[in-house]
Amino acid sequence: MKLLKLLLLVAVLVAGSAFSPPEKFKDGYKIGDKATDFQLKNVDGNMVSLSDYEDVKGYLVIFTCNSCPYANAYEDRIIALHEKYNEKGVPVIAINPNNPEIQPKDSYGNMQQRAKEKGYGFPYLIDEGQKIFPVYGAQRTPHCFLLEKTSDGNVVKYIGAIDDNYQDADAVETTYVEDAIDAMLQGEEITIKNTKAIGCSIKV
Repeated sequence: MKLLKLLLLVAVLVAGSAFSPPEKFKDGYKIGDKATDFQLKNVDGNMVSLSDYEDVKGYLVIFTCNSCPYANAYEDRIIALHEKYNEKGVPVIAINPNNPEIQPKDSYGNMQQRAKEKGYGFPYLIDEGQKIFPVYGAQRTPHCFLLEKTSDGNVVKYIGAIDDNYQDADAVETTYVEDAIDAMLQGEEITIKNTKAIGCSIKV
């Protein structure tokens, strides 16, 4: 009987671990942390870092990709966010975190084609070796990180979803990212600082 109980306990522990976040997802930035810079290849072949942007007030770093239907549903909204806030000093920095060997649709060549077809006005960077997304703690595509540029570093101000309705942009009730950026630019406290990112899991 004791052996049976022990076996059942082991089975429960093993099953539980199967649904635990992978090791590389356990850490990541929290609100108030200072985000490290990076140097990643853009679809135009140039290397891009946050430090390249001198006259900005912050950055909207979005982990996204070609293949995910959630990312596709948000694509036009991401483009609109850049068009609205780039001139206000908060550009979009898009990063593809997926392993192209696991998801070929997210290869560098396909990224270049997608950016050209959609006319991206923002960098679309490839996280080669998948080194940056675990540092940020990104888990889904899309997953947003709003950073405020300060004299003491790039401070994380918001983490999560773009808004509350990925299916229908016209039915959105709460624009999490826009609200956060507007508050940051006005020097006000951000009301909603964390939301659950809705999207596809990152392919590792």
